[in-house]
Amino acid sequence: MRIYMINQRKKLGLTQDAVAEYVGVNRNTISSYETGKLTPSLDIALKLKECLKTNDDKIFLKTNVTKNDIKRS
Repeated sequence: MRIYMINQRKKLGLTQDAVAEYVGVNRNTISSYETGKLTPSLDIALKLKECLKTNDDKIFLKTNVTKNDIKRS
């Protein structure tokens, strides 16, 4: 999972739907990015960083965590 991406989204109070709309993809695609099933293209990655208000590339790092490890908002 991409825990940093999920936590940043939740920190900003954004839903997967809101991020998807901003980036121009559907919610399932955002979910797949967060779980690590898909990797965003450079174009989408830049939009994600803008939407999530970060310049930190670690939001794209995959980590060995489970859903239970994700911070609750």
